[in-house]
This record gives sequence, C-alpha cells and structure tokens, in this order.
Amino acid sequence: MIKRILFVLLMLFTHQGFSQGFVKKYLNGIFNDTTDISRPQFLVYPTLAYAPETSWEIGFSSLYVYYANRDTANRLSEINGFTFVTLENQFGIWFDHAIYSDQNKWFFLGRIRLQSFPLKYHGIGMNTPKDYLALVDANQVIIKERVLREVKRNFYAGVELDYQKMSRVAFKPGENGPVFDLPLGYEGSTNFGIGLGTVYDDRHNVLNVRKGNFAELAFLHYPIGLSTFEFNTVVLDTRIFRPVGKNNVLAWQLLGEFNSGDVPFNQLGLLGGDSMMRGYYLGRFRDKNLLASQLEFRMLPLPLNFTNRIGASVFASTGTVFPDFSNASIHKAVWAGGAGLKFLLFPKKDIYTRLDVAFTKEGNGFYLFIGEAF
Repeated sequence: MIKRILFVLLMLFTHQGFSQGFVKKYLNGIFNDTTDISRPQFLVYPTLAYAPETSWEIGFSSLYVYYANRDTANRLSEINGFTFVTLENQFGIWFDHAIYSDQNKWFFLGRIRLQSFPLKYHGIGMNTPKDYLALVDANQVIIKERVLREVKRNFYAGVELDYQKMSRVAFKPGENGPVFDLPLGYEGSTNFGIGLGTVYDDRHNVLNVRKGNFAELAFLHYPIGLSTFEFNTVVLDTRIFRPVGKNNVLAWQLLGEFNSGDVPFNQLGLLGGDSMMRGYYLGRFRDKNLLASQLEFRMLPLPLNFTNRIGASVFASTGTVFPDFSNASIHKAVWAGGAGLKFLLFPKKDIYTRLDVAFTKEGNGFYLFIGEAF
C-alpha cells in the first residue's frame, strides 16, 4: 500500500531568487487573504512526497480559483495541478478542473494525467493477496473530459470523452510471489471512449461544499477502431452534503462503476486512492464492477478560542469489486476510516487544505491536498 505524505514547503520561496518583499507579500496574500472575494487567486508551492515504489518525490502544486466574470453569483471554478520527479527518474504531471461559465450555463469537468509511474498489481477480485504480485512500470496518459450544458436549472447533459493510453508496460513479479496469469492489456493498450452524461449539480463551491447535491450518470463506449479493446462503462456518482449546526457538514457519497466487454486491467474498477476508500492503495482491489460508499463529518472550523481557521473531520468508507452481479458478495467488502485536520487557506472563498490519516486492516495512509476529498 502506498504511503504518501505531502509537506507544504512554502518557506522554500525564501531562497535568493525571490526578494524578501515579494515573499512577505505572497505569504500575506495566502494566510491573510486580503484580496477582493471576486478576484481570481493563484497559489503555487513546492511539495515533497514519499512512496515506497518511487522513493522521494519533489515537485510543485498549484491552484487557480475564480468566478466567471468576477460575479460571485456564479459557482467557483477551480483548476489545480501537480507535477513531480522522483529519485527513481520517474515523473508525473496532473491537472484537474471544474469550470463553470457565466450564469453556470456550461460546465467543464475533467482531469489529465501524464506519468511514468509504477503501480502495484495485486490481481483481480477481492480475494487477492496483501503483498503485490507484480510492480508494473508503464507510461500512462489519461484524459477525461465532460462538456455539459445546463438544460434545466442545475441539470446538465452533454458529451463525455475518455482517452487512456498505457505504453512500455513491464510486469516485474514480486520476490517469492506466486505464479499468476498476466491480465488483459499487459502489453499496453490505447482506448478512446465516447459517451453521454447527465449531471445534477447545485453546489456553489466544489472545493468545500457546505450544502448541496451532485449526481452523475454516464455511459461510455470504447469501440474497436478507436480502441485496442471494445468495452462499455457506466458510472454512477452521487454526493449529498447537509449542514449540521452553523459550521459542521455531513457529507455522503455512493460510487458505482460497471464495465462489460474486454476491459484491460488498468481500466477496471479500481478501489482505493486519495478520494474514495482512503487508506487503500489505488487499485489494491480491481474488477469489472465496483461499488463503494463513504460518510464524512466535517467541522469547519473547530470552536477554538485562539483561531477560527482550523477544522477537523472524521470519515469512514466501505467498498467492494466483483466480476458480475451474480457473484456480487457484499460480505467481502473492505472497510476504511480515519480523521483529518484542516487549515482555512482562503477565508473569503472558504477553501481549506486537509491532512487526512486513514486506517485499514492492511495499514494506513496519509494525504494532504487542497479541497475536500469529495
């Protein structure tokens, strides 16, 4: 299981390349947030991370938030990025975005992943060993985009695109591990999915939802000619956020991914990661179908006498993967839980950075990101 800790090293900006006045102004703008609430804000900071399969990672993270036409009646748009290199000569560039046009008429939701990064392969299904079967070296490109138009208040419909390419794939079996069959796609693949999606979204701030709902239902087809393998994917993602008292929020998510056809191993339903099932390595469990749910209680902020910029949370999640519905075994579900601390980074825009500690029966994980997990 991956264990990653991201340390925000803002003070690294004090090297000779930056004047003392610039640093003071930059940090003051971050921690005091004296800017006009309608003004766009951009944050960039160096990060340090560690993962067993990559050793130390050094990189930069960035966040850009704004309101379309600087109108705070519009929803807050966000673009964030993360780039890194490792001591093992690996690299990655990640971008995520949720962009709303003026009056929220258009909604662009997507992500980009460009990386040369090993992943642990434990096999397929819930009855897979804790120790990984192979370490898979590969170059990966993932581009997923939703282009949605509001057809009714808070209800969007449009096109969804998903491009995934895995090349230069090499399975390196673990030491003294059992012999296993190589999965579909072990030589690499290029798959391009086209489909339709509907989204209900009445959230105002996607980085910290105080009250609102989000629901997505999407169908993607990966046809031969555009893809190495032919398969279909249905995604169901439902999130509900309810205020509890003045400052607290109860958040719930149900996630389902259902695949049919010849699905390569890297595009199966992957359980784990920094968002759903925190504490498990992304892909620790994988299969054609995935069901997972999580509940989180957020205290934003804590009732402290000396500051109103520190928050906390507790969360729990459960999930399972299965090959088909006739073999769905709820009793094989795994559980995870944990707690987090938060710091109010942009008070006027109500954006927190979070440090989560998650626990599972196989170990624990640490995560630091800007914005909530979901």
